[in-house]
Amino acid sequence: MTRMGFLLDSDSCIGCHACTVACKSEHDVPLGVNRTWVKYIETGTFPDVARKFNVMRCNQCDDAPCMKICPTSALYRADNGVVDFQDEDCIGCKSCMNACPYDALYINPETNTAHKCNMCNHRLEVGLLPSCQIVCPTEAIKIGDLDDPTSEISRIIARDDVAVRAPEQNTKPKVYYRGADQASLDPTRTAIANDGMIWADTLRDPNGKHHPTIPVQAGHIPTQTDGVVARTAYTTAHMMTWKEKVSGYLVTKAVAAGAMLMAALMVLLGHSTAQAAVGVMPPMVAGVFLALTGVLLIGDLKQPGRFHYLITKGNWSSWLVKGAYLLMAFAVVCALWWIGGLTESAGLLKVLAIPAVLTAAAAAGYTAFLFAQCEGRDLWQTPLLLPVLLAQAVTAGGAVFGIADLFMDIPSPAAVRWVLLGGVAATAALIAVELTSHGSRTVELAVAAMTTGRYAQQFWWGGVFVGLVVPALFMILDLADGGVSGPLAAAAGLFALVGMFAYEDAFVRAGQSVPLS
Repeated sequence: MTRMGFLLDSDSCIGCHACTVACKSEHDVPLGVNRTWVKYIETGTFPDVARKFNVMRCNQCDDAPCMKICPTSALYRADNGVVDFQDEDCIGCKSCMNACPYDALYINPETNTAHKCNMCNHRLEVGLLPSCQIVCPTEAIKIGDLDDPTSEISRIIARDDVAVRAPEQNTKPKVYYRGADQASLDPTRTAIANDGMIWADTLRDPNGKHHPTIPVQAGHIPTQTDGVVARTAYTTAHMMTWKEKVSGYLVTKAVAAGAMLMAALMVLLGHSTAQAAVGVMPPMVAGVFLALTGVLLIGDLKQPGRFHYLITKGNWSSWLVKGAYLLMAFAVVCALWWIGGLTESAGLLKVLAIPAVLTAAAAAGYTAFLFAQCEGRDLWQTPLLLPVLLAQAVTAGGAVFGIADLFMDIPSPAAVRWVLLGGVAATAALIAVELTSHGSRTVELAVAAMTTGRYAQQFWWGGVFVGLVVPALFMILDLADGGVSGPLAAAAGLFALVGMFAYEDAFVRAGQSVPLS
C-alpha cells in the first residue's frame, strides 16, 4: 500500500496558473469553482517588495476530518492513500466543506455534489502523473510515495525545510511546501488592501461571495489587521456553506426539545393528569417543530432527494448520522407521550418522563458534537457550545409554555416563568464567558466578526437585547407582580425565540467568516 503526497515548490512557482487550467480541463471543473488555484501575496515595503505564489488544494490528510463527518462515506480513502469521492453517494450536506481546514472542497454547480482535488487518481491508477504536474513549466509540483524513502519527494522532505498548512489542526496533511512564505500559508496573516486585488476593484463579487481574507471596507483603514504582515494580491472567492437554514434548525429543535423538557418537569411536579397542557400540547408542539427541523435539514441539502442515504448508507463516525437517529428516537418518545396524553394515562407519562428528558437533551445538544467535527471552524469548537444549546432548549421550553398560557390553563405558571428566566440567565452567562475567554487567533477573529464586525448589530440588538435583555426584564416584572401576567410571559417567550435565531445566525455565520486558504 502506498501513501501518495504532493510537494509544492514555492521557490520555483511563477504563478502562471497552468496547474489551475489543466485541472479544470482534466475534470471539467465549472466556472466559479476550483479544485486547485494559485494564491498571490505581496510582502515588504516599497521599494523592497516581493510577490510570492502558492498553489492551494486538498491536503490529502492522513486523519481527514472530511471523511469523518461525511454522512454517507462519499469521501473515502483509496488504496494509494488518496482521499477520493463518489458522486453518486453525496447528498450535498456541505459538512465536509466546514470540516476541511484548508477550504479545499466545493459544491459543483452542475452535479450539486462535493468535489475537490483527488490527485487525478484515475490517472494514478493507470500509471500516469496528475495533469497539474505534467503542465507545470518549472516542475514546482511533484508527487510521490511518502512511505518510500527513495522517492524524490521523500528525499526533499527529509533534506530541506518544508512546511504544511494549519499544522495545529493535526490532520496530518500530505501536501508539503518548500520555500513558502509563512504568511501565504496562514490566511489570517494577509489581507486584501482597500483598493482590492490585482484583477479585482471590489471586495465582493456580483454573486455576493466574500473573498476569503480578513475583511476590509473600501475607502477605510483595514480593521482586524493585528498580525497581518502581507497583502493578498490574488485569490479565489469561496461561498459560505451554512446559513439561515442551519441557524433555523438549531432553534426549531430547541423548541421541540424544550417543550418536552417542560412537559417532563410538569410530570415531576405532579401534574401528569393535566391532559391538555401536559399530555397533548407539548408532544404536538414538539412534533411540529421536529417536522420543521427535518424540512430545514433536507432543504439545505444540495441533493435533497438523497436524504434517506443518511439511513441506508450511514457513516457512523458522522454526527449527522448519529443526530438523525437521535431525532428519530426523540420523535418516538414524543409519539408515545402523545398517546399517553390522549388516553389520559398518567402512569405512562410518568414512565416516559426520564426518556423524554434524555432524548430531548440529546436532540438539543448533539449539534455541539457535529460542530466539533467541523475542524475548519474554530469558533464552533468551544466546549461551551453543548451547555449553551441545552440552556437554549430550557429557554425555548419556558417560551412555549409561556405563550401557551394565553390559550389554556397551564399548571404551575410560576415554575414556567422561573424556567424561562433561568434559561435566559444561563444562556447570557455562558455567552459572556465565551466572549471573554481567549482562544486561538481564528477564534478571536470570529468573535470580532460577531461582536464588532459584520454581524455585530445582529448579535447585540437581536441576540443579546431582543433575545436576553427584553425577556429577562419582562419575566422580572411579571414575577414581581406575582407571576400572573399571561401577556408578559408570552411576549417574553416570543422575544426569546426571535433573539435565539438572531444569535445562532450570527454565531453560525461568524464561524465561517475567518479565511481558511
